[in-house]
Amino acid sequence: MSPSSLGHMALVCALSLALPSCIQQRSDTSSASRRSVPSRCEKLLNYRDNHVTVLGITPSSEAHSFCKVEGVIASVPGSRVGFVLNLPAPRAWNGQLKMFGNGGYSSEMPTPLMDAAAAAGYATVATDTGHQGDDPDFVVGRPEALKDWAYRSVHVTAVAAKGLASDFYGDAPRYSYFEGCSTGGHQAFSEIQRFPEDFDGIIAGAPGYNRIRLNTAFLNQFLINHTPDDPSHPILPKDKLPLLAAASRAACDTNLTTPYIDDPLSCHFDPGVLLCTDGTETDNCLTEPQVQVARAMYAGTKDPQTGKLIYPPWLPGSEAGGPVPELFPGWSLYWADPKLGDEPARQNFWRYWVFDDPDWSYVDADISADVPFALKKLGDLVDATDADLSAFAEKGGKLLHYHGLADPVVSPLDSIAYHDAVHERLGDRSDEFYRLFLLPGVEHCGGGTGPSEFDRQAIIEAWVEDNQAPDTISVRPSAADTEPALTLTPHK
Repeated sequence: MSPSSLGHMALVCALSLALPSCIQQRSDTSSASRRSVPSRCEKLLNYRDNHVTVLGITPSSEAHSFCKVEGVIASVPGSRVGFVLNLPAPRAWNGQLKMFGNGGYSSEMPTPLMDAAAAAGYATVATDTGHQGDDPDFVVGRPEALKDWAYRSVHVTAVAAKGLASDFYGDAPRYSYFEGCSTGGHQAFSEIQRFPEDFDGIIAGAPGYNRIRLNTAFLNQFLINHTPDDPSHPILPKDKLPLLAAASRAACDTNLTTPYIDDPLSCHFDPGVLLCTDGTETDNCLTEPQVQVARAMYAGTKDPQTGKLIYPPWLPGSEAGGPVPELFPGWSLYWADPKLGDEPARQNFWRYWVFDDPDWSYVDADISADVPFALKKLGDLVDATDADLSAFAEKGGKLLHYHGLADPVVSPLDSIAYHDAVHERLGDRSDEFYRLFLLPGVEHCGGGTGPSEFDRQAIIEAWVEDNQAPDTISVRPSAADTEPALTLTPHK
């Protein structure tokens, strides 16, 4: 049985304690951990590195069959990157390190994912990205924290994790992997472009890599959907988004056997079909201003002066889903700040990252001037748009990239644009190390009406370790769904 198969079985056991054989395997591993891990854990308190400080360790217990290490990294003055590293007992370790990415601007680490993978034999690690909280204002008075979030925290954490693992096991990890979605996908792209030696295999989902332009799109959503004298009430209200979604599906769905639009890339939907015929607004139609707002959103974010596309649109089928459709369906999650309502999402990105002005407001926005200014000031720092992945290819790295076609947060067209840019730069050589899969009906990092589950780690391991490239993937529905699995081929 291959290491990836063993890891998968262990993960199943960790998540399904009803199976007697799994209980026995879990029990044996825990017993071995209790005998061997505590002394090794305690030694890590004496770990010496110029930049890494171990703050505390939690030895193996009944609850966790691994040593949990908490520490900080201060690679430059003004930087303080926190991390958590889980180290399985030596007998249980599969020889691999896996790092998990973050979401949004949050310092939160994906503890359940880390713990489950550690129980399956992986040394796992994540970082707080160099700050605490989930708002871009964390950079105020801390300029190095911006660099930590943008690119440095993942790199220094990966280096520290390898050093600690080598000290703990006496051997370096045989393979190192990274997986992240949204901001985690952004981190994945940043690693490939800036530090191609850090990881052998990378899984990037719905990457917000084009960060400045993405935040411009959120700002643009607010500007086109609100009037200056009434910022609390959108022109196109969120309760009209399900109506828009139903109409776009009726226009675009050519396969009625599935509960989603199979190919939204080929559909050009005009919301004008919903225009109220007699000028009286009802729940089943849109006013002329609402139609114009919807058309603008389907058109993407454009320079008001030149008409040039700044950020691509979200696709038909993305209008009303998302993680909290009952509160903020689809597009409405980011067309205003969910906590305030009368301000655009990520306004503090513009205040503190771009203009360094706490008094800046969306009413001061001039997209034609602000976007070039932001790109010049922050593009090389914040974005991860470099299409030259030759260094990652030359070291044998592999990139598994996926994106849901019903994503209402990060446009799948932006993933397609990056993939195509890499292919244009490297030609057919890019297929040897980079595959993009587009998931119909799937929303941001999962969810939606389309099947979204597939064995990402097994796929990347087979590709990295056995050179078995994923010519297809089988995407399964979640447990609550009844739709059949779907076989997908890479985007070309």
